[in-house]
Amino acid sequence: MAGEQLSARVDSWIWSVRLTRTRSIASDACRGGHVRVNGVRVKPAHIVRVGDEIRLRHEGRARIVVVSQVITKRVGATVAAECYIDKSPPPPPREETVTVAVRARGAGRPTKRERRSIDRLLGRPVVEGRGAGLAPE
Repeated sequence: MAGEQLSARVDSWIWSVRLTRTRSIASDACRGGHVRVNGVRVKPAHIVRVGDEIRLRHEGRARIVVVSQVITKRVGATVAAECYIDKSPPPPPREETVTVAVRARGAGRPTKRERRSIDRLLGRPVVEGRGAGLAPE
């Protein structure tokens, strides 16, 4: 195609293909050493070309992509997905949320009975009896 660019800055490309939400996040990832091109840590201004392998650690996930098309402007998700070949490992399964004891705001501190029921809920050992919380003499 006439006028097609053959290279782009790595931070701009990562943002353009929607691997990060903003370009500044992509630049910060490069400066922090979270972006590698062909196994080498790179700065935000590093030039990427077709065939380069980009490894990005972002939001607790490792992304491994191979550049199949170089773009510099942000495009829609379907077009962006055509610009790289995703070789990333599958994302880790989402952990089930732990139930948290919720108290009404302004209800004050929990009573002894409520503390014991919270301890049971969280699986902590419940100490019963008078003066059980005191240190031994």
